[in-house]
Amino acid sequence: MIIKINGIPCECEKGEFILQIARRNGIDIPTLCHHDAFAGQGSCRLCIVELVAGGRSRIVVSCVYPVDRECEIFTENERVRRQRGMILRLLEARAPESTEIRALCDKYGAPRFERFVRVDGEKCVMCGLCVKACAELSVGAISTVNRGVTKEIATPYHEPSSVCIGCGSCAHVCPTGAIEMSETRDSRRIWGKTFRLVRCSRCGAVIGTEEELAMAAERAGQEQDGLCNTCRQERIAEVFAQSYGV
Repeated sequence: MIIKINGIPCECEKGEFILQIARRNGIDIPTLCHHDAFAGQGSCRLCIVELVAGGRSRIVVSCVYPVDRECEIFTENERVRRQRGMILRLLEARAPESTEIRALCDKYGAPRFERFVRVDGEKCVMCGLCVKACAELSVGAISTVNRGVTKEIATPYHEPSSVCIGCGSCAHVCPTGAIEMSETRDSRRIWGKTFRLVRCSRCGAVIGTEEELAMAAERAGQEQDGLCNTCRQERIAEVFAQSYGV
C-alpha cells in the first residue's frame, strides 16, 4: 500500500503506525512519550499530524494511529504547527525546568502563552515511560500515585524501594531528565537508594549493580561470568579460534 507523507509516496503495510512509516522514510515527527522498545502510548500528543482520507481531514496521534487505507498525511503544515506549538507550551508549563522541552519549543517555534500556569521546579510530564520500563524490564519499583494535580511518579510512600535493583532503566528512557541518577566510580544513587556497581573483570567497564546482575542471573538460570558484553563476545571469539585453529 502507498500513502503520501508531505507529498512523498511511502510504501507501508496495512496496520502500521504513521510514526513508524515516517521514520522509516526519514521524515521527522517530534515525540516525547514514544520509545522504540515499548508500544506507543500517545500520552504527550506531540507527534500529531493531519490525516486526509476519503475527503475528510482530521488531526491524529501518529505513534498510535494505524494506517488502514490510502491517505495523505501532513506533519508540518500550518494547522499541525499551531496545535503542536500549543501542546509544547502546555508541556513547558507542566515541566518548566526541562531543558529538553525548552529545546523542542525553540526547534519548532512554539508561540508563547502567558496565561499558562507554570509548575515551578518540575521536569516530569507524566508520560509514563519510566513506569513502563520498570515494569517490563525490571521489577516494578515505581508507579503513578495520587490523582489530579497531585499525580506523580514515585516509589511507595516516597521511601527507598525494597525491590529496586538500581538498573537505571527509568532514568535512561525519561525524555525530560526528570529522574535523578548519580554515579561515582563505585556506586550509583537513584530513588533515594545507593547501589554498589560491579565492573567487568576483564576491561573494568561498569556492567551493572549487584542487585541488577543477581536478577539477570536468576532470570537466565545461570551464574554471571563477570564480563561486559564486548569482552564476552571477545572471549567467545577466542574460544572459537582456539577450537578450530583459526
